[in-house]
Amino acid sequence: MSEFVQYLVNGFAQGSIYALIALGYTMVYGILKLINFAHGEIYMIGGYCGIFLLSTLGLPFWAALMLAMPIVGIFAVLIERFAYRPLRGAPRIAPLITAIGVSIVLLELTRLVAGAQPRPFPQPFEDMSYELGNWIPALDGVIIQRNQIMVFIIAIVLMVLLNAIVMKTKIGRAMRALSMDFDASRLMGVPIDRVIAFTFFIGASLAGAGGMLVGMYYNQVEPYMGQLAGLKAFTAAVLGGIGVIPGAVIGAFILSISEALVVGYSESSYRDAIAFAILIVVLMFRPWGILGRPERVKV
Repeated sequence: MSEFVQYLVNGFAQGSIYALIALGYTMVYGILKLINFAHGEIYMIGGYCGIFLLSTLGLPFWAALMLAMPIVGIFAVLIERFAYRPLRGAPRIAPLITAIGVSIVLLELTRLVAGAQPRPFPQPFEDMSYELGNWIPALDGVIIQRNQIMVFIIAIVLMVLLNAIVMKTKIGRAMRALSMDFDASRLMGVPIDRVIAFTFFIGASLAGAGGMLVGMYYNQVEPYMGQLAGLKAFTAAVLGGIGVIPGAVIGAFILSISEALVVGYSESSYRDAIAFAILIVVLMFRPWGILGRPERVKV
């Protein structure tokens, strides 16, 4: 029992990071039907931005997090403006290939500027752990790290804020309108470019926060960290139903908990394979994802 709970704790911490990245994928796809493959590199840049703000400028963690998020968000808005917006009316394959190209450019630029070797991430909090058995005897041996608690709490707070923005604000209503009917929203006077830019900004801000959190959690960042994490986050978004915000969160936690259980009860080398195996099994029975809905497309 204790081992199982320990694996769940590890899975929820990792799932919080996956969810922050997956939300950016699902929001952009929900509006533009674009798979932004550069999103993983945006997450990676968030980690390096955290190192710069914490080490070079000496900012406290909370100030660095609040500053890194809009910096990364503005960076994503510039990418949308100059790389994706000119191709908005082009066949879908054009922006898709452009996204792959942007991903490679960002990766190589980061390697050029920061080097290819992993860099240590400053630890803003004292390394502490808590044994849950001290409070719940049945959970004797279950240990939760302070960093795990911080990752989970910060991620949940950011996801709650995102939900409030999407559901309670004017621009959130515009985002939902665009995701339902792009052309009708344009005719009704929705500022298309502004809403799309905001969507990229908010999605990238969450990914940037995820980059800082994973740096804090694993004590390092490196240029290739966005490749596999971005792919898994995209898998989580598809698993939950691409374009559905709650689905991205659910898919992320299903994925991360499955990985943690595989690592705990089997071999760690299988953890990457299980993510895609789960996706294949789910899509066999629900091709539109767990919370997604089938759509009729005119051809």
